[in-house]
Order: sequence, then C-alpha cells, then structure tokens
Amino acid sequence: MSKSPAILVTGGAGYIGAHCCKALSEAGFVPVCFDNLSTGHRGFVKWGPIIEGDVCDTKRLADAIATHEVVAVMHFAAFSQVGESVHAPQKYYLNNVCGTVSLLKAMLEQKCNRLVFSSTGAVYGNAGRDPIGESAAGVAVNPYGVSKWMIEQILADYRAAYGMNSFCLRYFNACGADLSGSIGELRDPETHLIPRAMMTLQGHVSDFAIFGDDYETPDGTAIRDYIHVVDLAAAHVRAIDALLNGSPGGRYNLGTGSGFSVRQVLAAIEQRCRALRGKCTELLDDVTCEVGYESAPDGRVRRWRRGWPRPTCAAGCMSGPFPAKGKIRSSPCRGCAAFRVYATPSSGMARK
Repeated sequence: MSKSPAILVTGGAGYIGAHCCKALSEAGFVPVCFDNLSTGHRGFVKWGPIIEGDVCDTKRLADAIATHEVVAVMHFAAFSQVGESVHAPQKYYLNNVCGTVSLLKAMLEQKCNRLVFSSTGAVYGNAGRDPIGESAAGVAVNPYGVSKWMIEQILADYRAAYGMNSFCLRYFNACGADLSGSIGELRDPETHLIPRAMMTLQGHVSDFAIFGDDYETPDGTAIRDYIHVVDLAAAHVRAIDALLNGSPGGRYNLGTGSGFSVRQVLAAIEQRCRALRGKCTELLDDVTCEVGYESAPDGRVRRWRRGWPRPTCAAGCMSGPFPAKGKIRSSPCRGCAAFRVYATPSSGMARK
C-alpha cells in the first residue's frame, strides 16, 4: 500500500489551521502540524504529528520537511491582529514576512515547491463598496495587510525564479466550527463578533459593544464577508490538489460576494436565541485601524477550476436575514471562560 502524502501545515494548531488539518486527513493526506503554540492549542492537533517550532527556524522547518517527506505546504503561521500591527509593526514584519522567507528557504533546500498561502482581504485596504476583484490588491492600510501583500509579492518572485508554485487565498472573516465540536474558535482575549456575542449570552462578556453606527452602510454598522471555516478548509485542500496536479497556482478570493453588517449578524443570533436584546450596548468610537465598510470579494469572478466548490456564507448558517438554513449552538470550552461557536456549514458547495 502506498504511503499517504504528507502536507506541512504551519500554524496547524490554530483555528483555521486545525480545520484544514482535519480536512486534509479526510482527503487522504497526513497533516504535519508545525506550530510554536504561541496562540495555537496542542489539543487541536488530532489528525497527524506535531512539531513544535518557530517559522523563523529554517533548519527545524527543513528537517521537518525531510523527515516526513512533505510534498506541499499550507502556510497559516502569522500574527493577525490589525490594531496590534499598527502599534507593533516590527513584530508583524519579523514573524509574517521573515518567517515566510525562512519557510521558503527550507522548502527550496528540500526541493519542495508547492505552497498554499493563507492571505487576507486586508490586502485590499479601503477598496470601496463594489465587489472586490483580485486585481484591486496592493493598497493595504495597516502593517498586517502590508505584510501579507509583501508575502504575495515574494511568492510571485519565487515562482518566476525557482518554479515554486503557490496559491494565495484571500478572505475576510472565517467563522463557525467543525460539526464534531472538537475544535473551534478559542482565543484569549476573544475579539471576534460571533463568539463574543455568544459569550455575552452566557454571561462571560459584560462589555459587548458595537463600535460605530455611522458608517456609510444601510444600517450604519460595518459590513463583513463571512465564510464558514469548514468551507474555507475545503478550498485549501482543493488548492493542494490542484498544485499536485501541476497547477502553477494563482491569487483568488474566497467568499460569497455578499457582506453582512454587525447588526444583521446580531439580529440572526437574537432570532435564534431570543436572548440578546438588551445585552448589547452601542459604543461609538473612532476605529482607526479597521476598514469601516469592508466589501465582499467578487462573487462573479471566473471559476477557478471545474469541480471546485465555492465556499459558502457562514453567516447564512444562522437563521434570520441570511439565505442559508442551518443551526448555531455554543458550548463552553473546558477550563476557561471562552466559548467555541458551532455553526452548520452550508451544503451543496459549488466553487467559484
């Protein structure tokens, strides 16, 4: 029996990385998690070995690639807090950019030339209201977005010079969790809208607030494009498949083409839980590090490849003003006050 191919997953103990490890395992791969556990969780590593290490440690990365005969890499290891990046840009450039160069050096040393890079919608900066096409990138407005854009440029150079094929997958807001309930959103402190709202319902957050109600949006609150993390993981696995079948890669948006406002999301949770009213206070603040109206990725762009499903809207999994049907439930994490939020991914994906 032939050995299952190994995929190195940097940041594989994190929220999105762990879901991708599960998806890789279910697709017949062996996910090899490489994580320093600074924000990841050892308990999220369930589908393959873990190597504890930092992406700036080129030798450790090269050894991991050689030992496990890695055929491709998924790269999630990065700091991702927009506000923090403004106050501590060096931290982001050292870890995100230099760490990626370290990874690429290790891959070249071991003749591993396939990479799926987890990029971000932050590369679009303040791109405006219309659906955002991939060509609009390059106007990031904070060091986090700039670091991701720099990495995309580096990957383009490595493709041209060394034949290293790569996909850069851009998305805005991952949410939800695997239906098994074994992994999910788990941060300290929690900063994301949906889990904070659910934690408020459970009494673990007393200062839930809407930051701003005067954006140029229909209801005045910021609009985001949400994608279920299970759909996101499926997209990354399909990108690996494409690279293994000879694709040179490319840059693609992952999203639905339709954003949802903060108030729409809260209304969906309220309708489902019938308990949010009165627990959410509005705090009007000048949010200097956030994009006020964050447009959705262009849902009308060409199809990537025949048979690739389109990642679908996670917000739609909460009934209410959203089109998809499904459930949302919450469960306390053992030993902490944070809550994982579990939302049903939409079915019948058809990839763009």
